[in-house]
Amino acid sequence: MQKSVVTIGNFDGVHAAHRHLFRCVLEAASENGLRAVVLTFDPHPAHVVAPEKAPRLLTTMEERCGLIRAAGIEEIVVLPFEAEIACLSPREFAERVLTGRLAAAIVIVGENFRFGHRQTGDTTTLHELGRELGFETRIISSVKRRGQVVSSSSVRRFIEAGKVTMAARFLERPHSLSGDVVPGEGIGAKQTVPTLNLETRAQVLPARGVYITQTRDLDDSRRWNSITNVGYRPTFNGHALSIETFLLEPLTGSSPRHIQVEFCRRVRDERKFDSADELKAQILRDVGRAQTFFHRMARATKSNRK
Repeated sequence: MQKSVVTIGNFDGVHAAHRHLFRCVLEAASENGLRAVVLTFDPHPAHVVAPEKAPRLLTTMEERCGLIRAAGIEEIVVLPFEAEIACLSPREFAERVLTGRLAAAIVIVGENFRFGHRQTGDTTTLHELGRELGFETRIISSVKRRGQVVSSSSVRRFIEAGKVTMAARFLERPHSLSGDVVPGEGIGAKQTVPTLNLETRAQVLPARGVYITQTRDLDDSRRWNSITNVGYRPTFNGHALSIETFLLEPLTGSSPRHIQVEFCRRVRDERKFDSADELKAQILRDVGRAQTFFHRMARATKSNRK
């Protein structure tokens, strides 16, 4: 098997720090004529060794692999994380997986990397095993944004607090939710404005409120500027959480069946209005703010191209 450059991790969310690791892997692979490999795990190891502490995930495995490929990595190895893998000592993991299965010549990880049974291996352990087993170890420093270390847990906190702009800085892209368009209760079409109702299996959702968004049809290339409410529709005494998106441009053709909603900026909290007319008037004001946002974004993009 051709020798490889390997990085190892869960890579949930595929944020800025992960992408920096991938760039280091690609650069090392190009310079040395090696394969660029990302090794990840399914399920998340915490779901096996400490399920009560397992984090809510930002991305599904399919989404994660798509984002990793978009970053330029063509070879992704997904290791089923089962009891047998969880019990491997750091040495056994290095021998069986890194040198045995992946033919690692260079291993690149972050400075907080831990591995092996009960996470007893760290970067020092990896360096020592590399010298014995014949691979080079490279440690990459933490990536920071606005003075804060980028991590999956920090991205989760931002999203759940509604701070989607900060989350986007850490992700290097807007946070998004994907899923099916499902029938609503018909209230919007009759009393306020028609919306697309998203049903998603995402584990991490933005805080209740109204957001400026962009919506993409996952079945074709259609894309719309939009505004999205995440909440319980208190004006209509709603009890189930809903994610309702109003498109700022007319919908031509058939209604999309599967969409992705990207969260660009938070507009306001969700609140109860005295009537449907008051809510509709507020929605139209929210639409005006969204249109201003997209006009400014278009001007900035045009200016940057010059």
